[in-house]
Amino acid sequence: MALQKSLILFPLLVLVFGWVQPSLGKETSAQKFERQHMDSTGSSSSPTYCNQMMKRRNMTQGYCKPVVNTFVHEPLADVHAVCSQENVTCKNGNSNCYKSHSALHITDCRLKGNSKYPNCDYRTNQLQKHIIVACEGSPFVPVHFDASV
Repeated sequence: MALQKSLILFPLLVLVFGWVQPSLGKETSAQKFERQHMDSTGSSSSPTYCNQMMKRRNMTQGYCKPVVNTFVHEPLADVHAVCSQENVTCKNGNSNCYKSHSALHITDCRLKGNSKYPNCDYRTNQLQKHIIVACEGSPFVPVHFDASV
């Protein structure tokens, strides 16, 4: 009888915790990468693009994200595919970085020198460059934006 109750309750627990977990702010490295670096449908033609996106993607809460943040304007599948392209050494010396075969549409958001929280001000710069990302997991996906070259 106890086994029957356990078998009935287990799917309920899975459902409850499956729905509750995202609301608890549990973000995987892959989800964080997508939030901070992917904008497949967006356009960066506006000079205020970076200010809007950095705020919308929660990268200006409590402080201004320093130096530079890059958004990639390509389909997510194309960015995932970089994880099977040219293996290169990461800036930190790790061996799990990969460089895209082709130049991709990106936007660099660089914090302006006189910018102070809460008025974070970023310079928007549209570019076409190769990207280097660190990949991990199963499936093997980007978890860190290492550089653009």
